Amino acid sequence: MRSDIEIAESAKLEPIWEIAKKLDLDPEDIEPYGKYKGKIPLEVLKRLQDRPDGRLVLVTSINPTTAGEGKTTTVVGLGQALNRIGKRSIIALREPSLGPCMGLKGGAAGGGYSQVVPMEDINLHFTGDFHAITSAHNLLAAMLDNHLHQGNALGIDPRTITWPRVLDMNDRVLRHIVIGLGGKVNGVPREGQFMITVASEVMAILCLATDLEDLKARLGSVIVASTYDGSPVRARDLKAEGAMAALLKDAIKPNLVQTLENTPAIIHGGPFANIAHGNNSILATRLALKLADYVVTESGFGSDLGAEKFMDIVAPYAGFKPQAVVVVATIRALKLQGGASAKELGQEDLGALDRGMANLEQHVAIVRQFGLNPVVSINRFPTDSPAEIELLKGRSHALGVEIVLSDVFNKGGEGGVDLAEAVVRAAQQPGDYHPLYERSLSLPEKIEKVAREIYGADGVDFSPAALKSLSGFTDLGYGDLPVCMAKTQYSLSDDAKKLGRPTGFRVTVREARLSAGAGFVVAMLGDIMTMPGLPKVPAAEKIDLTPEGHIRGLF
Repeated sequence: MRSDIEIAESAKLEPIWEIAKKLDLDPEDIEPYGKYKGKIPLEVLKRLQDRPDGRLVLVTSINPTTAGEGKTTTVVGLGQALNRIGKRSIIALREPSLGPCMGLKGGAAGGGYSQVVPMEDINLHFTGDFHAITSAHNLLAAMLDNHLHQGNALGIDPRTITWPRVLDMNDRVLRHIVIGLGGKVNGVPREGQFMITVASEVMAILCLATDLEDLKARLGSVIVASTYDGSPVRARDLKAEGAMAALLKDAIKPNLVQTLENTPAIIHGGPFANIAHGNNSILATRLALKLADYVVTESGFGSDLGAEKFMDIVAPYAGFKPQAVVVVATIRALKLQGGASAKELGQEDLGALDRGMANLEQHVAIVRQFGLNPVVSINRFPTDSPAEIELLKGRSHALGVEIVLSDVFNKGGEGGVDLAEAVVRAAQQPGDYHPLYERSLSLPEKIEKVAREIYGADGVDFSPAALKSLSGFTDLGYGDLPVCMAKTQYSLSDDAKKLGRPTGFRVTVREARLSAGAGFVVAMLGDIMTMPGLPKVPAAEKIDLTPEGHIRGLF
C-alpha cells in the first residue's frame, strides 16, 4: 500500500472556496492561505449565531498503546461516511504539534484513505497558529524578565516565577536552564525552563476563548509569579495582555481544510491532553455546529483524559451537549491491554483479547458516567482472525453497546458507512449529558470524584505541597474551577505499567498548578513531560524535500 503522503499527494483537492461553498459560505467568508487552506473570520460565527446547532459527535478511545488505535483516522473516515449517507458533516480536529512530527511519530492528520489535506502543510507550519502562540507566550516571559531588570516596581519574588518559555520542538536540553548570565546588562540571573508550545497556558486559553474580548481577559488573568508579600502577579499587572492578544488576532480564527473525499474539516488549536484539556477550540466546534448536520470532533488520548476534560471543562464553558460518543479500539490494542507481546500481535490470541476487553469495558463505563451510551468502533487489521472478531461481537450484548467494524483506513468513507449509520442511530436517541461533578465541590473533592468514578481508583493521596496549593487557590477565589487531571495516558491509573482495568489502586497528587487564565486547576499525578526529547532515531531523519519541492518521509 502507498504511504500516507503518497495517497495525500495523489488526491484531487478542491479549492478552499469550493469547500466553503458546500457550507453555504461565500468567498468573502474565507481568508485564503494559498489555494487549499483558509481562515474563517469570527464575524461569520456572529452572523450565524441564531442558526440551530447540528448534532455533536465526540470520538475517544481506549488507553493508547504502541499498536495504535486510529482515532484521528476514524474521525476523518466517519465524517466522510456521514456525507456518503446524506448527512452534511464537518470534522473538527486539533492541529498537530511540529515537535512530535519531527520526533516519534511523523505526521498526525489521519491515515490511509481517511486523511485531512494538504497533510504536509497541516503537519508542518500550517497557517502559523502555533508560531503566534509561541510568540505571545514568550512575549510575556520577556516582559516579566524585563520588569525585573528595570527595577522590579511590582516587588516580584524571582524565586516564585512559574512562567516558562515555549518552543514547538522536542528539545530536552531546554527543560532546565539558567538565564540572565553575562553581566548586569543581560538581566537578572535565575533558573528557568522551556516547555513545548502545546503545553502553554496560552494554547489552552486560545482553545477555550469564546471571542476576542474573552481571549484578552483570559490572557490578562494569567498568574506568572508572586510578590515578596505573597500576592499573585498577573499578566495584566505587566500590561502584557493587549500585545499578546494582538499577536493572536489571526490565530484565533478557525482553519478550514478538507479530507481526501473533500469533506470540510476545521482544524484549530492543539493543547496537550495530559497536561491541558486536549481538545480543539470552542470557536471551531461552535462554528462547525452552525454549518453542518453532524460535527465529528476528537478528544486527546483515552476517555479517561481527553473525553473527561471535554465533558467537564470544554462542554460546560462552551454550552455544548454531545449527542453521541464513539470509543475507538483495535483487536491488536486490546490484546496488548490483555498482556500479549507486541511482537506477537499478528497471531490469534483469544485469551489476551478477552482479558484486554476489560479496558474497553471501563471506557464504556466512563462515557456512561456523563449520561451517554457510546458506539464502539473497531478498526480492522488484516491480522484480525475470524475467531477474534466473533469473540468481540459476542461481547456487544454484555457491554450493552453497538460494536461496529470499521475499515476507513483502507476504504475511506465507504469503509465507515456502518459506523456512520450506528452514530446516527445513537445521536437520535434521547441523551442526558451532564458533567461528572458540580463546580461547588471543593477542589480535592472534584479530584477524588474523577479518580474514583473515571479511573476506578480506591482513593487519592495528596502530598502536603499539593494540599497547600489547593487551599491557596481556594483562598484566592479559584475553588469553583474545574480540575484538569495530568497523568499518564497509557493506564487508567497513574502507573503506566498497569494495563487493562486495574483495581485496588490509589492515585497520588504530587503537585497542583493554577491555570487562572485558562480557567482550571491542574492536578499533577506523576511526572508529566512538558518538553519531550527526540528519540535515538528521530522521524526528522526520514523527512526530505525533493528538487521539485515535494516532501517525503512525513508519515
